[in-house]
Amino acid sequence: MAAEPLFRAEHIGSLLRPAALTAAFRAHNAGELSDTAFREAQDSGIRDAVALQQAVGLRVVTDGEFRRGSYWGHFIGPVDGLTTREAAYKFRDDHGHEQAFIAPHVAGKVRRGRGISTGEFAFLKSVARATPKVTLPSPPTFHFWRGRDGIDPTAYDGARQFFADFALVYRQEIAELAALGATYVQLDEVPLAMLCDPQVRDSLRRRGEDPETLVGLYVDAINQAVAGRPAGVTVGLHLCRGNFKGKYLSEGGYEPVAERLFNEIDVDVFFLEYDSARAGDFAPLRFVPAEKSAILGLVSSKSPELETVDDLVRRIGDAGQYIDVGRLGISPQCGFASAVSGNPITMEVEKNKLRLVVETAARVWE
Repeated sequence: MAAEPLFRAEHIGSLLRPAALTAAFRAHNAGELSDTAFREAQDSGIRDAVALQQAVGLRVVTDGEFRRGSYWGHFIGPVDGLTTREAAYKFRDDHGHEQAFIAPHVAGKVRRGRGISTGEFAFLKSVARATPKVTLPSPPTFHFWRGRDGIDPTAYDGARQFFADFALVYRQEIAELAALGATYVQLDEVPLAMLCDPQVRDSLRRRGEDPETLVGLYVDAINQAVAGRPAGVTVGLHLCRGNFKGKYLSEGGYEPVAERLFNEIDVDVFFLEYDSARAGDFAPLRFVPAEKSAILGLVSSKSPELETVDDLVRRIGDAGQYIDVGRLGISPQCGFASAVSGNPITMEVEKNKLRLVVETAARVWE
């Protein structure tokens, strides 16, 4: 039976932090704001973010990732053995500007010391009328950006040993989230999207690494992480080419990984970046099996330019050449603020783009 997505109109997770919350992050990091006052600022911001999402007509909401410094940073601390070091890659834009960043580093044996996103979800559920969605960084996030140098050899004899232990962290977290009432979990995955980029693949080969071996490693890592998930939990996988202050990490269509990505990874829905030519064409959608659905990220979270309903409807029709439109939905291509700093757009633009997603979904599927 062909699968339909849970929701035709989605957004990926992160939202622009309001100025008061950004100031609270700075003050808290500087030791000028108490933990209690910081949490109150986060709570207030999340209530407003949920109200915004519901007001524009979304039937699924997140907390905007307002308790996080970055989309993966909240794993550092609750998970023993993780720290940070400089990444081997840099963000870039179409003008040649580059931005270095820090990435996860495995310094010791990994173990879930306490809940990671469970507190986030519990509060979100308490203030949302719509279905609450929780986002988690994917397991490959904690390996790819530093490659072989990202795992201390005194901790693990290679990536497969690390991922075997790390999978237990995810299974424990997802089980506890489900016990709290979570029914929708999204994993945010950048490495597999980067492995679509010919330049990235060539650089890996020059370092003595095989891109196809990494694809297999990451497919297995994700499957181990979501194995045995509780009944009633839908899992999505968001493919992202990097999102930091409007900059990106890679380009290239999904073709190099599509067949394995769509057929071998045990998730229910794929969130796919398709807002620019960097993402390639829709042809790889032919590999999405009938029991899975896809959300097309056609609206840019990086650019202030507002797309039109007519253009979005046309692009959904173009995708329909390769996959049944009944198995599709629409979203922005990524979050609006994968880090506290956010993308170079305004809160008003963000609101208009979320409303546009809802309007387009209504035009196509209602």
